[in-house]
Amino acid sequence: MEAALRTAHWLVTGREMYHLTIGAVRGLEGVKEARVKLDDVELGVAVVSGLGRARRLLEEVRAGRDDLHFIEVMTCPGGCVGGGGQPLRADPGAVKSRLESLYHIDRSEPVRLSHRNRYVQELYDEVLGEPLGARSHELLHTHYQARDTAV
Repeated sequence: MEAALRTAHWLVTGREMYHLTIGAVRGLEGVKEARVKLDDVELGVAVVSGLGRARRLLEEVRAGRDDLHFIEVMTCPGGCVGGGGQPLRADPGAVKSRLESLYHIDRSEPVRLSHRNRYVQELYDEVLGEPLGARSHELLHTHYQARDTAV
């Protein structure tokens, strides 16, 4: 979410974010929400981890909630840092330590903006075209359809 907001800021304002850390979307809480100002535009964002929490938030959206523009869903509690191949019932201290290590890497890397990453730029130049363009939308966006999953 933080990376997406950094790039959204640049796309909307034409400027890089001055403060690259968005604390409201960081951490291990199961549901995090933030309002982020991009000049005259205010984005409502949410980050949820765990499918039960995701289901509850999506039910709110279905019921008419319309203040969120972007929702990041991580299926593992805390995201991949607390799941994604990690041992079940991982030590919370170890999970927090991994998270802090990731934040340290983010602070110390010379390229902290997705749109400044040369590999991302190359992908757009050679395959996707422009951000939010027709080709990137076709390849990166998914549309879901109800279907019977019974076997």
